[in-house]
Amino acid sequence: MYSAVINSWPLLLGIGLLMLGNGLQGSLVGIRASLEGFPTATTGFIMSAYYAGFLFGSYITPKILGNVGHVRVFAALASLASSAALLYVVFVDPIVWGFMRLITGFSYAGLYIVCESWLNDVATNETRGQLLSVYMIIMMGGLALGQLFLNIADPGGFTLFVVISVLVSLALIPLALTAAPAPNFMQITRLSLRKLYKISPLGVVGMTAQGTIAGAFYGMAAVYGEKIGLSIAQISTFISIVVFSGVLLQWPIGKLSDRFDRRQVIFVTTVFSGAAAIFTMIAAENNLLLYFLLGAGLFGGFSIPLYSLCIAHTNDYLEPSDMVAASSGLMLVNGIGAVFGPIIVGQLMSTVGTYIFFGLIAAGHLGIGVFALMRMVMNTATPLEDQGDFVAMPMRSGLAAAAMNPETEEWEEEPEEEEQVLSEQSEEEEEVPELMDDGPALGSPNP
Repeated sequence: MYSAVINSWPLLLGIGLLMLGNGLQGSLVGIRASLEGFPTATTGFIMSAYYAGFLFGSYITPKILGNVGHVRVFAALASLASSAALLYVVFVDPIVWGFMRLITGFSYAGLYIVCESWLNDVATNETRGQLLSVYMIIMMGGLALGQLFLNIADPGGFTLFVVISVLVSLALIPLALTAAPAPNFMQITRLSLRKLYKISPLGVVGMTAQGTIAGAFYGMAAVYGEKIGLSIAQISTFISIVVFSGVLLQWPIGKLSDRFDRRQVIFVTTVFSGAAAIFTMIAAENNLLLYFLLGAGLFGGFSIPLYSLCIAHTNDYLEPSDMVAASSGLMLVNGIGAVFGPIIVGQLMSTVGTYIFFGLIAAGHLGIGVFALMRMVMNTATPLEDQGDFVAMPMRSGLAAAAMNPETEEWEEEPEEEEQVLSEQSEEEEEVPELMDDGPALGSPNP
């Protein structure tokens, strides 16, 4: 594992810098929108545009990777995301901001796909699980630490937007200078949603609802904090606690799901996270800061693992050869849900009140729990010996992360010895590419 991490340090460093910038930007845009006097409902649409761009980027990026190459795609998208971060302070307009969020989501989807496919290429079957865990910790850790950057300058100025641009630009350096060869990108297919729902109704419903909840929280948490009177330091602490708690409880909850019917664990997890959301809402309404932060930590600890639980539950009903396609489909419905989360919460916060933020999140979790209970009544459980191992998956990831799941490695057959010999002979006859040769330019007829 250590050698795999050491060999991948440029990628992991780049991912960490990207997540610092992304974590800071998500909260900063929400806070700045409130400071600029944008209506809460309008802010919901602005924040939602990120997830729409993310879905679009997840669809487009794999189509251009084969022709352009990983390094060039990463450089182009990092430059695009870095530039978009600066335009918020140049054009203070909701429509422009929504477009910038769309561009940012598009860029980050492609950046994640490049990094994940590269990590998957350098990993072996023995190190894939550990490397995925390190990747998840860096992603979620960067997201949490990015919130703390809110405290280094006034959100009403331009400095923090410059910091975001610098962080994204710096992420390009370790990747561009790495001596590792660019990977061969494998196009990832998806199961149809109808087939996926037939295989695992709870997996599809749970991932869609979880995406809506996560989109609502990450998109509007900073706006909610500003509306209830939290200071910048308190907002950054609040969001960081939620993310860190989710990372801490990811593995304990996952291990429990390996020992019991996974639907039971999903049910208990959603009930606890829903109850924690209600507790947090009550604490906020009564200005009890310490109880508010405690409730937020419990909410994050039980809510964030739900993403990986739904993927693991669905995989229990699949052959290893179908897991990558199924996980990609689940990530798709999760992303669709995330698009609507900020819009719904933004509209309700503007018409009903700020308390509906955690009220709606609690209702979403309890709804998943009720559906899980219905599935337990309607169907027998998968035998424990037939369940796969829980694998912690990063929430804000690209579709290529599905291929890193070590549960899928059983179907990857080693080539026959004769095929290996022919492959080696073919490689010897080909011209050796230059270091970091990353394929032909965009528009080239040669793939």
